Amino acid sequence: WLPLADGPESVLAHLGMSGQLLVRPEAAPDEKHLRIRVRFADETGTELRFVDQRTFGGLSLHPNAAGGLPDVIAHIARDPLDPEFDDAAFHAALRGSRTTIKRALLNQSLISGVGNIYADEALWRSRLHYERPTAGFTRPRTAELLGHVRAVLNAALDVGGTSFDSLYVNVNGESGYFARSLDAYGREDEPCRRCGTPIRRRPWMNRSSYFCPRCQRPPRP
Repeated sequence: WLPLADGPESVLAHLGMSGQLLVRPEAAPDEKHLRIRVRFADETGTELRFVDQRTFGGLSLHPNAAGGLPDVIAHIARDPLDPEFDDAAFHAALRGSRTTIKRALLNQSLISGVGNIYADEALWRSRLHYERPTAGFTRPRTAELLGHVRAVLNAALDVGGTSFDSLYVNVNGESGYFARSLDAYGREDEPCRRCGTPIRRRPWMNRSSYFCPRCQRPPRP
């Protein structure tokens, strides 16, 4: 979100499935799927472009809620790299949510910033099956999981994130290289880097879950 200097409102950017925010010189050729162009008053010759192939994303204007967030996203939890992220509150919410751990990691009202890829990676590092019930999590188990979530996110940030194609780039158009370091996601039938067992893939909520059947044993019925 982009707070506006002249009022209590913000521009909210939603990338959808294929949206991109790119910083470009004004003289640069237009991208094929350029939807919105934002120019600035500082006359630097630079503009912000919203490019979206599938048109699922967009920019919108919203009043700010408490804390300066646009009102429509004020319910979203902090991400685990935020210094104000409350580990104890997350553990309590996890225990009380009565769901399974991967669903909880993707629940933006509990924790934000963890997508399908990074959830699989953190669960592999934690030796947790994606269907593990959250009600039985102890404080040490939650702390260990959060440590692995943060380690995965930091490792991905260090190399620019995970880019599988040209749609996933930063504002300067540069790709990320974390895909080269993935331990679970996208490695179906390849050996687990820990025990050598072939990684498995299972359909999950219109996505896929990748896991090691030996290191991440499913919960008992």
